[in-house]
Amino acid sequence: MSLLSNNSQIKSKIDDLWNKFWSGGISNPLTAIEQITYLLFMKKLDENDLESLANAEFTGDDFTSMFSGTFYLTTEDKEKKQNGIDKQKLRWSEFKRMPSDKMLNHIQRFVFPFLKQLDKDDSPFTKHMANAVFIIPKPSLLLEAIKSIDEIYEEMEKDASEKGQDFQDIQGDVYEMLLSEIAAAGKNGQFRTPRHIIKLLVELVNPKLGQKVADPACGTGGFLLGAYQYMVTQLDKDKANKEPDEDGFIRSSRSALLTEDVKGILGDSLQGYDIDQTMVRLGLMNLMMHGIESPKVDYKDTLSKGYNETAEYDIVLANPPFTGNIDKGDINEELNLKTTKTELLFIERIHNMLKMGGTAGIVIPQGVLFSSSKVFQAARKLMIENSQLKAVVSMPSGVFKPYAGVSTALLIFTKGGETENVWFYDMESDGYSLDDKRSKNESGHGDLQDIVKQFQIPFDSDKNDRTGKVKYFYVSKSEIVEEGYDLSYNKYKEEVYEEIVYEKPNVILDKLIGENGLEHEIVKGLNELKEFI
Repeated sequence: MSLLSNNSQIKSKIDDLWNKFWSGGISNPLTAIEQITYLLFMKKLDENDLESLANAEFTGDDFTSMFSGTFYLTTEDKEKKQNGIDKQKLRWSEFKRMPSDKMLNHIQRFVFPFLKQLDKDDSPFTKHMANAVFIIPKPSLLLEAIKSIDEIYEEMEKDASEKGQDFQDIQGDVYEMLLSEIAAAGKNGQFRTPRHIIKLLVELVNPKLGQKVADPACGTGGFLLGAYQYMVTQLDKDKANKEPDEDGFIRSSRSALLTEDVKGILGDSLQGYDIDQTMVRLGLMNLMMHGIESPKVDYKDTLSKGYNETAEYDIVLANPPFTGNIDKGDINEELNLKTTKTELLFIERIHNMLKMGGTAGIVIPQGVLFSSSKVFQAARKLMIENSQLKAVVSMPSGVFKPYAGVSTALLIFTKGGETENVWFYDMESDGYSLDDKRSKNESGHGDLQDIVKQFQIPFDSDKNDRTGKVKYFYVSKSEIVEEGYDLSYNKYKEEVYEEIVYEKPNVILDKLIGENGLEHEIVKGLNELKEFI
């Protein structure tokens, strides 16, 4: 269950923070979340540093604070030891006490450049700060934002101590809630995958500790986070006693038996790429807020000539852009599909990224399943002939509302396997209303848990019912090939027509003109009408 759904205080403070940015002149959600992220990063650096300092004092270990010493803006100043500033003054806990006009100038002039010049090894986030710009326009907004973030952290700490919840989980939930606002920006096919769809796809793909997991178009890191949380849950020996969340999935706290070694393995096994620098920063921050100390998310176009990872990953999870086109001259030579459509090129890219025996779980627009165009057919053929295509789950068109109304599907395939029978499922409900509000259905989880359950049952030809009595069935590879590699559910669903037996004409006529038949009803109706005249 989302921890924030139980804490209306935190939720209202997050809404309040957004409203402050809106009324403070930053109306673009993407710009607002980026500025909030920088402030959170400043807060997080200070908190982490103070915690490490306290731990070192307690254990007697050596620890050098990142805020010890003097900070110089330029190399020349450093050499001449001039115009320096005590790094302690760059702490959140120090600068937040300044008058607002001085604080804004102080952050722009010293704190932000300090973040950009942090040792690259300290955090991957700092590596991607090079092009970042601090554009909070007025002192009053900065003061309000800092006050709001402090209040949110106070509530988080209160929740952690009173309800015994893991602070890391609450912190991650808070950032997820902040990110949910940016989906409105949804430009260029970039919109956030609903978290319950991520959980479903990860559940079906089943990543394991030690496996390398990638997302070649990771956005804010939702799939990487989903894989991380799923793997943490598998390590929890007590998971059977956990309460399912609002979508029926079991997810453990990140603190469940995580040793430093396991943390390291998990952190090293996740890799994301995105072509938008802002998304890279948000993705990194999202993973950091959930407890992944040094996440690996990089700025890269994985379809271009500059990307050359082949057969590197055990698992690839992705919801690549649906509407994009790439410049023909920039397409990587190893991609053979004759197209500039990104949704097709990503299928080939993902296939190439997988090791032999590696599995992909991807979201695609439903048009990819049935379009008769040769290049669409070639993309489907790649998954069926060069992989084991395991599952096609068709989803209703409202799943990505309010950001997009396109019908989508989930595909699962394993590289190097042999396609024999493909499992089809027609998801009618994902547990939420299919309008723009996407409110939770009171009746349960929709088809989510049934999809997981039925997918795990081995193929049995005697129980393969395609008449529509159930929402799922298997189709043989030979039949799919015969149908031009069409992967639409309705192509293979068998229509069953029931014979309707009508009464004989003379029986029907007797009923119509009988004592209380049609004539009686007409006269009665006319008399009633007469009374109104």
